[in-house]
Amino acid sequence: MLELAEGGQLYYEWIAEDSGAAGKPVLVFLHEGLGCTAMWKDFPARLCARTGCRGLMFDRRGYGQSVPLRTGRSVHYLHRYALEELPQMLALLDGRPYVVVGHSDGGSIALIHAADQPPGLLGVVTEAAHVFVEEVTLAGIREARAAYGAGKLRGLSRYHGDKTDQIFGAWADTWLRPAFSRWNIEYLLPSVACPVLALQGSGDQYGTEAQLRAIESQAPGARTAMLADCGHTPHLEQPEAVLAAISDFLQELEAK
Repeated sequence: MLELAEGGQLYYEWIAEDSGAAGKPVLVFLHEGLGCTAMWKDFPARLCARTGCRGLMFDRRGYGQSVPLRTGRSVHYLHRYALEELPQMLALLDGRPYVVVGHSDGGSIALIHAADQPPGLLGVVTEAAHVFVEEVTLAGIREARAAYGAGKLRGLSRYHGDKTDQIFGAWADTWLRPAFSRWNIEYLLPSVACPVLALQGSGDQYGTEAQLRAIESQAPGARTAMLADCGHTPHLEQPEAVLAAISDFLQELEAK
């Protein structure tokens, strides 16, 4: 467990802690808005085995095995995870170079973090990241909230325990707040100096191709890929395609 400066502990785990060739970056995995380390399933271990990299996964405050949220969220919650919490976890790397792999909220956090141009960051991979709010996003969250109210998403309690109601409410209520409809991080994209690989499923129920186009056109070193017949979770729905895309991206980073 990592002790946070502001109090409380975050759960984390290493992947292939004793492996990794010299010069290989550490892969830091950032989970989605209702996710945690366990919900990545075996994908991080498979990616680390394929690339020879070490990995670091952790549960953000409010999720999984980490401490509950202390207060309600503001429209700046993703910035706080990116600029206040994540750097504390990265101290575990002891200055080693790293690549951030972020899914959904985790992808947005990765881009915010990268725009700060932290030392040691070699690249960013995002899956289903948002850089602005779309109506399809809000519609998907409304559907999820209705399903949760009907008891159809109670399986989340296996991962978040007695924090489940709190974290689901924080996620849904924040995104559906009228003020959050104007949330937008496109202004940060030109400051992302490292290479970016942005992935999205063609059937993503929370975002459209406009998210990819915004990243590709505004982040200087970005490339994108739309995965056919895929929804919001490419690493679970199209794991082989995602493993191949990220592995190729990491090889190119190593060649520079």
